[in-house]
Amino acid sequence: MKKVLMVLVLLGLSGCVQVDKYSEVVKMPAPPGLAGYWQTQGPQNKLVSPQAIASLIVTPQGDTLDCRQWQRVIALPGKLMARGAREYNVTVKREVYALERDADTLKYAGMTLERVARPTAECAAWLEKHPLQAAATNSSAAGGAAVVGTDGPPAQNSPERKPVATQGP
Repeated sequence: MKKVLMVLVLLGLSGCVQVDKYSEVVKMPAPPGLAGYWQTQGPQNKLVSPQAIASLIVTPQGDTLDCRQWQRVIALPGKLMARGAREYNVTVKREVYALERDADTLKYAGMTLERVARPTAECAAWLEKHPLQAAATNSSAAGGAAVVGTDGPPAQNSPERKPVATQGP
């Protein structure tokens, strides 16, 4: 019993990266070759649909944007963080993803991304409205609890949402 418990404790502590407060994460500049635009090419198991696209935008200063799109755009600003000899992307929702780069291929969040010349039009439009540094600052001040920059239908409690008429039985 003690051996099983010890193994579970060791497994729980090995390789885990946890972030309690996004505002306390020390941003690191992008290592050589990491800054730029990265995007999935073709279907990925970690995405909701074969038509979905995931992008990661990395600035030389270490600001990031995890931008995923299918029927709407979900964009999460973040920043690069070093832990030991590895680099991680930490989003404003305190999600931590390891980055493994091999030339123009990047392993990120269980997906394989390739370097591209420019972001998708939808992610570029989001960036126009929400510059990375300002977006990360505003959402971390709000606690980082909500998805930042979600374009799509109004929220359930939004005054813009019109009630749906229902028919009785």
